[in-house]
Amino acid sequence: MFQVFRNAWVDTQLRKKILYTLFIIILFRLGSSIFVPFIDSAAVGEMVKGVSLLNYLDVMTGGSLGKGTLLAMSITPYINASIIIQLLTVAIPPLERLSKEGDVGRKKINMITKFTSLGIALFQAIAFYLTLSNSDTNGDGTGDPVLKYCAANRSDQFSIILSAIVIVACFVAGASLIIWLGDRINEKGLGNGISMILFAGIISNVPSVIDYFVKLCASDMSNIIWVLLTIILFLALIWFVILMTNAERRIPVQYAKRVVGRKMYGGQSTHIPIKVAMAGVMPIIFAMSLLSLPQTICYFFGITGNGTTFWDGFVRFFSPNSIVYAIIYFVLIIAFNYFYVSIQYNPVEIANNLKKNNGAIPGYRPGKPTSDFIYNSLNKITLIGAIFLGIIAVFPIILSLCVPALNGISLGGTTLLIIVSVALETVRSLESQMMMRHHKGFLE
Repeated sequence: MFQVFRNAWVDTQLRKKILYTLFIIILFRLGSSIFVPFIDSAAVGEMVKGVSLLNYLDVMTGGSLGKGTLLAMSITPYINASIIIQLLTVAIPPLERLSKEGDVGRKKINMITKFTSLGIALFQAIAFYLTLSNSDTNGDGTGDPVLKYCAANRSDQFSIILSAIVIVACFVAGASLIIWLGDRINEKGLGNGISMILFAGIISNVPSVIDYFVKLCASDMSNIIWVLLTIILFLALIWFVILMTNAERRIPVQYAKRVVGRKMYGGQSTHIPIKVAMAGVMPIIFAMSLLSLPQTICYFFGITGNGTTFWDGFVRFFSPNSIVYAIIYFVLIIAFNYFYVSIQYNPVEIANNLKKNNGAIPGYRPGKPTSDFIYNSLNKITLIGAIFLGIIAVFPIILSLCVPALNGISLGGTTLLIIVSVALETVRSLESQMMMRHHKGFLE
């Protein structure tokens, strides 16, 4: 990987793209340090720690949500909009036709996704504001993170309305800025702008993890063994993620020969690549959002799980620090992985396309036998990929249950999977661009 970056740096055009991408990332991190008016950042941080979903979003945003900064929403509205539009593409025929119209259709779908993300950003900003205004981090009515400006004058309705408009507008503007920065990376940078911004946000948590390890060792020297063991386990986990991310099942395909005039066409052998981790982190995001929803809704009504009522026990049941949560989490990841793959791959359509192009899988007749073989192969590969994603997601939970001292690690399996995937994708993009610029030509 380092060799690829060194070779890319030598190329003038690629060096400009790398520097431009770094410049956009710096702007993103600067925006993550601009605080929104009328918000107490310290109180917001305390509130975010008490909700698993908000804590997860805080890690994904690079700590911006916990500080109440301009980019607190980060790319989460765009990710949610992309998932929604992707699912609707299968269900709504006009969107399905757009997805098959090439670059023009993709641009229209991208525009629809952007407008949808702004609507989601507005909804999330209002919900986050209501959560802040109804929370009390101190438990005595003095820990309200919102209305810092008019805290001494709660009866001033104009100040309350003004602060609400400013806070929501800042959050929505920050989400719009993120989309714009991602587009700039796509046009003038290394590409895959949204993933690069997500990568930068997650990587920004690494210094806090290192600081946590240092403080853990300083407080008790016996923790050094656990810290070293954790580092070794995470390095092994990175190797495992790289192995499974690049793993694929290649279904052989043989095209029949046909003679047109005096020329013979076809007769070539190729394969259909089916990646083991074809769903990426989407099943993990779906499962985590579903499991975090009950706890977040209860928190909206002031139920924190510290009491003895039924709903407090309900909140504790969905706490991410329990073995029951880990089991349900693992099962949901497998279920969502099958669901996501089923809407991405259609074995009948693949078999029909092979039949139209005079292609066939050796040993299987065209038509239904071919589609059945592809369907069975997909099921087996999907199961392996689902178990892989489940292990990656549940590993940090099991580790924190076995070693409670490591419960403060903010980098989990999901974030690790995103980091490795984006890094591999960036390396592949650089290799392809260098290959286009340094081909030997057709005259040699």
